[in-house]
Amino acid sequence: GPGRGVAGADWQAERVAVAADRSPRAGRESGASSGRWLARLRGSGLSGLPPVLVRDGGLNSGFMIAQVTAAALASENKSLAHPASVDSLPTSANQEDHVSMATFAARRLGDMVNNTAVVVGIEAMAAAQGMELKRTLKSSPMVEAEFATIREKVAFLERDRYLAPDIEAMRLWALRAKLPTALLSILPNHS
Repeated sequence: GPGRGVAGADWQAERVAVAADRSPRAGRESGASSGRWLARLRGSGLSGLPPVLVRDGGLNSGFMIAQVTAAALASENKSLAHPASVDSLPTSANQEDHVSMATFAARRLGDMVNNTAVVVGIEAMAAAQGMELKRTLKSSPMVEAEFATIREKVAFLERDRYLAPDIEAMRLWALRAKLPTALLSILPNHS
């Protein structure tokens, strides 16, 4: 009735922490898988493509540093995938003796999404490069349409150039255009 208050005492964010701790596994796997495909593209023995995905290698390092970037971010995601909810430090003069670490568990998802978008974007950029190196072959209409979308964002890499703008364009492609299913799986409210 009026004047009566009820305290639910549901301040514990453990549910949020546990849910946020489950999501990074998909991001870790997506980045790792994408990184492996990128390595296969660059390994001329496996793909039949030039080792650095440019016709004139040597001093022209092609996609070598882009692959190093993708590998570093995929590795960072593995570290970020460590469950935050397994740690707890008491706060408020031990009044809150179990702290779920839900804030960090959820906050790190943003870093993982961005890292994964960079890795997937680099993989897509390298795939477009590989397709163009073997342009006598055609793919399915859907793949060719995506290839055209990628080429609107990044040009073929003939000679070394500063790739940061290309990588950023492809990160945005991965986040906004047609999100890869694996990337969608680590975003909140998606399955």
